[in-house]
Amino acid sequence: MDFNEYQKKAVKTAVYHKAHQIIYPALGLGNEAGEVLGKVKKVLRDNDGLFTDDQVSKIADEVGDVLWYMAALCRDLGVNLEDIAQKNLDKLEDRKNRNVLKGSGDSR
Repeated sequence: MDFNEYQKKAVKTAVYHKAHQIIYPALGLGNEAGEVLGKVKKVLRDNDGLFTDDQVSKIADEVGDVLWYMAALCRDLGVNLEDIAQKNLDKLEDRKNRNVLKGSGDSR
């Protein structure tokens, strides 16, 4: 399955008011990303940074939720998730070729 196919299937389950387009999935994306971080943090706190299969599975479930919100947000913005993924890879390849992967700033 490619990103565009995932996006088309994922948004079939989007049930939020049209007036909340963009805002709702953006907030959900932040919330789910926070849940990923929380589960990783608890591995550091409770398991000395050693990830069990169960913890990895639970984190992967949250990453799936992040992906869903990304698909919904992209749909609401009128962009294809696959196009966003390719654009990001192109940007990173360009930075690698110019030896500026490290550092900070969007326009490096």
